[in-house]
Amino acid sequence: MTIFSIEFKRSFLKINRLNTIIILGLVAIIGILVAQLLWTKQAYTIEEKKFSQKVYVSLLEVAKKLYEGTNNELPSENPIQKVSNDYYIVNVNNDFDAEVLEFYLKSEFEKASIKTDFEYAMYNCQSDEMVYGNYISLDKSNNKTSVFFPKHENLVYYFAVRFPNERSFLFSSLKFWFILSFALIIILLVYVYSIVTILQQKKYSELQRDFINNMTHEFKTPLSSILIASNYLINQDKIKSDARLSNYSKIIIEQSKKLNSHIEKILTVAKSDSVQMVIRKEKVLVISIIEEVIENVKLRNEEVTVELKTILSNIEIEADVFHFTNLIYNLVDNSIKYCDGKPKITIEISKTYTHSVIKFIDNGIGISEKKLPFIFDKFYREATQKSNEVNGFGLGLYYVKKICELHKWQISAKNNTEKGITVSLLIK
Repeated sequence: MTIFSIEFKRSFLKINRLNTIIILGLVAIIGILVAQLLWTKQAYTIEEKKFSQKVYVSLLEVAKKLYEGTNNELPSENPIQKVSNDYYIVNVNNDFDAEVLEFYLKSEFEKASIKTDFEYAMYNCQSDEMVYGNYISLDKSNNKTSVFFPKHENLVYYFAVRFPNERSFLFSSLKFWFILSFALIIILLVYVYSIVTILQQKKYSELQRDFINNMTHEFKTPLSSILIASNYLINQDKIKSDARLSNYSKIIIEQSKKLNSHIEKILTVAKSDSVQMVIRKEKVLVISIIEEVIENVKLRNEEVTVELKTILSNIEIEADVFHFTNLIYNLVDNSIKYCDGKPKITIEISKTYTHSVIKFIDNGIGISEKKLPFIFDKFYREATQKSNEVNGFGLGLYYVKKICELHKWQISAKNNTEKGITVSLLIK
């Protein structure tokens, strides 16, 4: 099986796993939403039945009270008929007064906690029609007029009651259920939007990584040829005897090595994005690593002044030697690059009961407060005259941040009072 086939199989398995998780999450949320809507519908049906029962009991009590003090008895048959969801007829079979009826209706509905508007009408024997009684509103400023009350053919002494806002009253009693359903719909929409955004970002990230990998690999072959040819060229007698040609050859070799260093850095970052970097921790003497880096830096740039401040000489931490060395070098190199004068770097090392602290204080150009939180982002470089002069891709501090995250360290940066920045490394 070829390497391409292995990588393709891994990518395919990752895509299938991601799709499975997305589908399961979507099905789960939709299932909960459907269940919630069914529960809400069931709750509405129950509330509607409870409302009808309350109305029935209240109207029955009103009918009984209308018979009190009379010689007639309440009909043995059920005097209450529900014509529609919000319309009830009560057969009293006895003459009654409208004001007394309204008083009893208000009293009984209040006892039953039926807190919604209602209107009533009663049959007039003389005119053979329904006579509108009154519209009882909880809102005193509400001036609603009555709708038509149909006449019942087989009844004589009766009244009718309608609840025009029954549906809205029932909805208000289920307010919590509707809020919960609405919240679940919002969660579903946010989930779908998040998944779409994640998939788009994943696609862009893969395209970016593939482009970087292809670009850097394409650069490596011609660059290697340039370095081989340049090293051969500089050792020729004719080149050695000509100072100008020798200098040009050195420039070619130096710049080729610098370009090769940048390409290696890009490849390292690209690889770390696709495959988790392996950290091999071991006990490391911090000061010996820093001193080694300082020595190498001074060999390359004699103008640099690096001062090491510490009262302890045996600070030991658990770290990957290779990546920790690169981390120190990147921070020092970054301070040198972004300095418009003679670079001066102070490295302070201290230790508490719980952690060690390494501070890198430079006299560079600094960075604006608004842009300071972004200096550890991939490919980020602040647009200044100095950054235009410095070669790079904005990957040095990104690499430093990634190494800190893998070691579970904390890193931060702040501007100094006078000049430059201070990068603090908290090692637990």
